[in-house]
Amino acid sequence: MLKIRLQGTINDIKWFRKILERDKRINVLQVSESYTNKGTSKYFRVYAEVEKEQK
Repeated sequence: MLKIRLQGTINDIKWFRKILERDKRINVLQVSESYTNKGTSKYFRVYAEVEKEQK
């Protein structure tokens, strides 16, 4: 299992999350809610847990 921190604009995070979810080699276990970064209202962070899809 991998724990991944995604950081960027909300649109960028949504874009990459769709890529993860559509990739048949990846099983997305969990994606957290978005958190604001200190000092900016433009960038956010999201935490995801993924694993290699079992054959």
